[in-house]
Amino acid sequence: MGSPQPSFAPPAAVSSAEVVQAPGATEGTRDPGIQAPLLSAEGLLSWRRQMLALGGSRAELDWLLELGGGVAWPQLQALHLHPQRLLQLQQPLGALEALWRRHRLSSEPLQYLVGRSPWRDLDLAVAPGVLIPRQETELLVDLALALLPPPPSQPLHWVDLGTGSGCLAVALTRALPGSRGFAVDCSPLALEQLAANLVRCAPAEPLASPATRPGGGRLTLLLSDWWSALQPWWGQLDLVVSNPPYVPTPLLEGLDPVVRDHEPMLALDGGADGLSAIRAIVAGAPQALAPGGLLLLEHHHDQSAAVLDLLAAAGLQQGRAHRDLEGVWRFASALRAPR
Repeated sequence: MGSPQPSFAPPAAVSSAEVVQAPGATEGTRDPGIQAPLLSAEGLLSWRRQMLALGGSRAELDWLLELGGGVAWPQLQALHLHPQRLLQLQQPLGALEALWRRHRLSSEPLQYLVGRSPWRDLDLAVAPGVLIPRQETELLVDLALALLPPPPSQPLHWVDLGTGSGCLAVALTRALPGSRGFAVDCSPLALEQLAANLVRCAPAEPLASPATRPGGGRLTLLLSDWWSALQPWWGQLDLVVSNPPYVPTPLLEGLDPVVRDHEPMLALDGGADGLSAIRAIVAGAPQALAPGGLLLLEHHHDQSAAVLDLLAAAGLQQGRAHRDLEGVWRFASALRAPR
């Protein structure tokens, strides 16, 4: 699931217009028929002060200015030195103000309002009904690539269980050329979002149907619980990654309203102790993984010991804990025994 609240990391590719016109387009919020008028740097900075007076953090507002208005943070800082410069945003200040007021009033995530979420080297589309990718989940990709043992045969087969927005599936598709991937989710909305993000971030990669033979498609989308639809490939999966729901049910009420009231409970609620989904995933891993195959999981900040115990009890080997960006034991890995 990721951290309790989405972070506001800058996009991987920062726009850098010389304060005349901010480049690019803001998908999900911009009306192509409305062109923002020119305004002075001093006017934009004054508007920013007014918006901050309504409440909220500078990081959030500056994130909205960048993703919604096209003004990158370094560019915003430069405006203080050149208050008379003119610039043109991607959309009028009135539209950005409406989004900011809506966020402040209802706690709707800015990622949903703007329709974008920068993550790793991707600019993902996000919408209500699908979990917003968290920054620390980026490490699952790094860990997978670092820990993945050489496959005994090609193509390498990998799975993203509970794909959500498809951030992991898209990243692995791009990072593992020649592989065959499967993205599983029980939410049709999630699979629709993944398909859109594959087109957006990896347009050259073909989608496959479950019946596709090797070579006919790189990524197969499966509407399923954790393992059911993957049974035809059990024993062939070299890598399984998952960021499952892992927040203990008693803790849900205490989550920040931006998460609790808007992100899908299906992607958050991990059951009484937060381990319900992880138990189901670990239980199927010994049969689903190929000999020597790798299982890699994200979990709650206080579940490391419990998850390692589950992996060992299932007969998986070389169980290891891994830290996140803040030094928290956030991930666990284990291997199926080789033949």
